[in-house]
Amino acid sequence: MVTNTREPVTTRPKNGVGFDGVTIRGKGSRGSRGGGGGNNPGDDFGGGSHRHDAGSGWADERYRIGIWVGLASIVMMFTALSSAYIVRSGLPASIDWSLTKLPSLVWLSTAIIIASSFVVQSARRRLHADDAPASRRLLFVSLALGLGFLASQLGAWAQLAGQGVYLASNPHSSFFYVLTALHGLHVAGGIFGLCYLLFRLWGRQTGDERQTGSRRRRRITDAVAIYWHFMDGLWIYLVLLLFIWR
Repeated sequence: MVTNTREPVTTRPKNGVGFDGVTIRGKGSRGSRGGGGGNNPGDDFGGGSHRHDAGSGWADERYRIGIWVGLASIVMMFTALSSAYIVRSGLPASIDWSLTKLPSLVWLSTAIIIASSFVVQSARRRLHADDAPASRRLLFVSLALGLGFLASQLGAWAQLAGQGVYLASNPHSSFFYVLTALHGLHVAGGIFGLCYLLFRLWGRQTGDERQTGSRRRRRITDAVAIYWHFMDGLWIYLVLLLFIWR
């Protein structure tokens, strides 16, 4: 005769007091493993707020990282064009290479972009000092100076056209038009960045979003300032390359 030695299966409720007197709590109770309570995800792992802060920090830094990546590509492009210019200018003199006379408006363009760089830096400092209204005013001035720079560049091209110097006139004029046009396009990108920053500064945030929004606006301002200073330095380099260094 075979005796069944299996113990009877005891059914315990999911939440409440079991037959052996042990209190059993459900999945969402405070007694669940890990010390978590309620329905807050991430509490079992030390709290979700820390992970949120880390994610916010990465979101803020992506502006600066993106700017440096973009500037690296710009450096490579202008380095290639500069190398081509230096090699071409170093060839034996020929009838097709003629130095272009420096348009007088180039000096005005240089003064404008240097002044705009100082104004952008002042706007950045005012924003870090939590003076958003003053930062907005300075950014509007920077925007006007950026547009003035582009206008002066068009005027410089008009001066060259008045002298009978065009894109295909000679290799030097070709390099001048191509390099200044590419720089002008990138300055237009910086102007777009200023407009975006002004849009962000114009918005108002309340409650829990105030601190996060202010930090993000500062990061965007830092990225725009880095880009604008780079455009300033790039322009000075192009002027030296085309008209000072022969």
